[in-house]
Amino acid sequence: MTRTRTLLQRLALAAGLLVALLGPVHAQAPSSPKVSADLRQLLAAPAATPVPWAKRLSGQWHVKVLINASSSDPGLVALRADILLRGGSVFYNFLSVRALSALVPANALDALAARSDVIGIAPNRSTTRHASLLQTTTGAITQLPQNAGGQGVPGLDGRGVGIAILDSGIDFRHHHTRDASGNTRVRAAIDIVKLSRTLFGAGWSRGVDWSPSLRVAMDGSRFKHELKGLAPGGSQPDPYGHGSHVAAVAAGAGNYQWPESGGIAPGADLYDVRVLDERGVGNMADVLAGIDWTLQRARQANIRVLNLSLGASSTDSFLVDPLARATRSATAMGLVVVTAAGNAGKNDAGQTVYGAISSPGHEPSVITVGAANLFGSAARSDDRVTRFSSRGPSRGSYVHPSGRRWVDNLIKPDLVAPGNRLVAALGTDSSNQTQGWNLLARTYPQLTQVPGAAQQPRKTLMELSGSSVAAPAVAGTVALMLQANPGLTPPLVKAILQYSAQPLPDAALVEQGTGLLNVEGAVRLAQALRTDLGPALAAGTLRAGDNILAPGKVLPVPSSMLNGQAVPWSRMAVAGASHLVGGDALFTRWQPIYDPGLTWVRQLALRNTVSWMPAGGGVPALTVPSAVVETNAAPTALLVPGVRLLDAVAQSTNGGGRALFTPVQTLAARAAAGAGLTLGTGFSAAGGAISAEGFVLSQGFIVSEGFIVSEGFIVSEGFIVSEGFIISEGFIVSEGFIVSEGFIVSEGFIVSEGFIVSESLLDPTASSDGAYLGE
Repeated sequence: MTRTRTLLQRLALAAGLLVALLGPVHAQAPSSPKVSADLRQLLAAPAATPVPWAKRLSGQWHVKVLINASSSDPGLVALRADILLRGGSVFYNFLSVRALSALVPANALDALAARSDVIGIAPNRSTTRHASLLQTTTGAITQLPQNAGGQGVPGLDGRGVGIAILDSGIDFRHHHTRDASGNTRVRAAIDIVKLSRTLFGAGWSRGVDWSPSLRVAMDGSRFKHELKGLAPGGSQPDPYGHGSHVAAVAAGAGNYQWPESGGIAPGADLYDVRVLDERGVGNMADVLAGIDWTLQRARQANIRVLNLSLGASSTDSFLVDPLARATRSATAMGLVVVTAAGNAGKNDAGQTVYGAISSPGHEPSVITVGAANLFGSAARSDDRVTRFSSRGPSRGSYVHPSGRRWVDNLIKPDLVAPGNRLVAALGTDSSNQTQGWNLLARTYPQLTQVPGAAQQPRKTLMELSGSSVAAPAVAGTVALMLQANPGLTPPLVKAILQYSAQPLPDAALVEQGTGLLNVEGAVRLAQALRTDLGPALAAGTLRAGDNILAPGKVLPVPSSMLNGQAVPWSRMAVAGASHLVGGDALFTRWQPIYDPGLTWVRQLALRNTVSWMPAGGGVPALTVPSAVVETNAAPTALLVPGVRLLDAVAQSTNGGGRALFTPVQTLAARAAAGAGLTLGTGFSAAGGAISAEGFVLSQGFIVSEGFIVSEGFIVSEGFIVSEGFIISEGFIVSEGFIVSEGFIVSEGFIVSEGFIVSESLLDPTASSDGAYLGE
């Protein structure tokens, strides 16, 4: 490793001599379609729009980028050497995605993009947090089946299931994190922000390759020995306050005081992966490193859920977006990834905006969660989608070197969950004093005005709103589902959540997915299925169409009784990211789309394969991953006979893509009535089903023109514009941190057209819609 680093540094020295001989090279905007659109546009006039990932060094513009690669060499040695030769530096070579984090001269971008082992180059974009009653309204804990024997003890609390919270930190001293013995359930912590600052400083040094040493820091093969050293520490583990609140919504034990503020899975283990700084701002490279750390330790710690209540603006398709690719790898490894949709559902004029799903929420394999407003009551009849919650469809795009453009146009979000004025933990430092409260609480004291809260040390409470706090409600639900049935795969978890969700009135698929989170229904459906599905799939003994009901079980009645009200299920799920499916066969027979290594998106079928390190150091084989490789999937069935395809029914309502805006209640009613096309022979991504007119991306992803049945709901590129809807073309406009419906606070960077233009603060008491103040 040391020898390789020395060689690369020598090559960088040679590059410096070459520059000295040839004279300075002036900045030039890249023209390669492999370079992300926002990066190309910024470099056309870099001085006009300052961003944290671009800086002038020695008279030349340099940019911090993420370079997506395709190579059989997991070390990417040749690519790293080329970066150093051109006067750049390498920060990290990721495990979760075949990519490098690097600093490169702007005028070297086209040359690097021209390499055959480079898929795309994106800026290291900023990531930000998107900015009980919860248990009662969702059917968690008190509504769930009791333990055998009927002793009245809740049977499920997430115990034994690990949830990794990639955020601003977790206050491990807070009473919400304690178990029955009084010990913290934050089992381990890693501060990626501190690690990056220690290794890289400000990150503008040239001619250095840090990637070997950072790989060692992420290596999980010694996790059993390092666990003690990674235990939570420090006087203020969450100086910003967002991560502690998010963790408490997912898994806070809040029944020790009034007001009751418990999370969904109060027995789950928590893993604190700090990737956002003291202002709640981070970057994609640190998030990717946090994902790497989690994947390296997931099987040893039984981390089954990864919560990302954060997002980055991205113009890129999920095919090449680094965060999307990394979360796809995490899914392939068996983790259920839950992420926030974003808070860009309306613009400054109060108009509804479509197509503003942030990264990695635009990734098909993750569970993307929008926010619902409970209006302060446990009754679900008045719940609605918040107006700030980001709408779909996802709008990332990819331009092939041939000039052909792919636009994702995927149905997102997947569902919505409570996300307005949720009460949970207020993280503090070790002083136990008010002056030691987190930055959010000190800056916006109105967040701490929780009726009835005594605000005693280690028992402090605050309220927050946004899709950021909706996502962990789903993450906690997943922990309950996996405690009830550890054999569930990530895609099957998503299908269950969508199928059992309650459609809200007057909201379409691109606003609410299939509906509002229903914890009781999701757990009950999970308990009806076999508990060996994951192991059977891994062993190769599970075949398409096999029975997946548990012995003696039948499908549950598709309705829940919550707080005395009947809650109908949607009885629908999204498949292929643009098709709507239903029917009992979805959960009585094994569907190939439940394989977490398979990603089906319209005409695409991708395969992610995980390689594992051999046994060593007391760690068994098949425990610590060594690489994840994505290829085109082999011909395979996707859905088996008996599944009902609901595309035609939905499209007949409004025609074509406009079905995306048909109320989900209407679609659900038709699904419940048995409408739709029942597949007789299934359909697949076999060679004969795909048109030969397609083109092949550099990593082997087949993108073709046709597919069996239809393209799904999206049938034309311009349908949204033609209908008069406002749509974001992938340039996500961040609405900042949401204090509540009607209160918008941008605590860090305000993003306009994908570029960071200021660090201004919006007045937290300002609102363009007084009718919603105080909701």
